[in-house]
Amino acid sequence: MNTKKIDQNIERLNQYEWFKKIYADEKYRRLFFVNKRVRVYLQSTIRIRKIIRSKEAQKKLLYLLEKEIKS
Repeated sequence: MNTKKIDQNIERLNQYEWFKKIYADEKYRRLFFVNKRVRVYLQSTIRIRKIIRSKEAQKKLLYLLEKEIKS
């Protein structure tokens, strides 16, 4: 797992208001640092580009976060 790349991708997403709201929420924030599935998901630069452009991809990210909170 490429931690530096994941952190850079989180920074890229953090430029967008919709992501800032998710990232600021304590419920989700911890997942970005400790949850392996979430970190692997955020490792892909192509996926990050898709998340930035597509509302549907943003919903998938939110679904993953919700799913990981429940598990």
